[in-house]
Amino acid sequence: MAVEIKEITVAHSPDSDDAFMFYGLAEDLIDTGGIKVNQVLKDIQSLNQDAMTGRYEVSAISFAAYPALAKTYALMPCGASIGYKYGPVVVAKKALSREELAKTVVAIPGKLTTAYLALQLYQSGLNVIEMPFDEIQEAVKEGKVEAGLIIHEGQLTYEAEGLKKVVDLGEWWYEETKLPLPLGGNVVRKDLGSALMKKTTKILQESIKYSLANRKDALDYAMRFARDLERPQADTFVGMYVNDFTVDYGESGRKALAKLFEMAYQKGVIREPVELEFVEI
Repeated sequence: MAVEIKEITVAHSPDSDDAFMFYGLAEDLIDTGGIKVNQVLKDIQSLNQDAMTGRYEVSAISFAAYPALAKTYALMPCGASIGYKYGPVVVAKKALSREELAKTVVAIPGKLTTAYLALQLYQSGLNVIEMPFDEIQEAVKEGKVEAGLIIHEGQLTYEAEGLKKVVDLGEWWYEETKLPLPLGGNVVRKDLGSALMKKTTKILQESIKYSLANRKDALDYAMRFARDLERPQADTFVGMYVNDFTVDYGESGRKALAKLFEMAYQKGVIREPVELEFVEI
């Protein structure tokens, strides 16, 4: 009897950390159990928007988008980007106080990003303008906006470009909660059914484990997506967001995500309480 071949699409961002964790899948180095895995690369704001329509079976998302997706997708317990005492950074050409920040226009990488959610928890009522994440630093440098919220590799490069840190939201979050800051994760569509959801989740987890066990080769692959970072910087960035939390959230990771939504609800940033639903493997 012929084995039925399943085919799924996994969507994630074209960033060095995501590329690193998907290395095993991208290079056909792990056993997928007969499932054909296609990959689509898009920026995180586009992925969030696509997930609103359930476009892909598996997708990377900003955790801030999860409340709107919870009926369609479940959270994978692996693949998360969680910052421990670091995270998205608000930068400016000169040092700004919290009060001064409240009077400026801040460029953000999208209203569905967790970076923006965390910024709202830090300072409500800010005047913001949405901008592609990879244009924000240049816009601040050129004076098009007074401040910018930077994500991805920009967290490592802004100082070299002469920009000043206003606040590291991961540092602030840890001071407030003593927890890491959950930024993004992977979700799987519920209509796949329990068995395939679990199998797909295990495949992703095996890819992450493979990359961590074969770090040099995985980093070689990730360098294709490192956006002009030197290898030591790319290695640092990958280590920030592909680590033990990425293999499994663990108790502190799950507690941190629950706390993020609890605080967002209490402060009126989101309208309803959020119940987390994980695929258990």
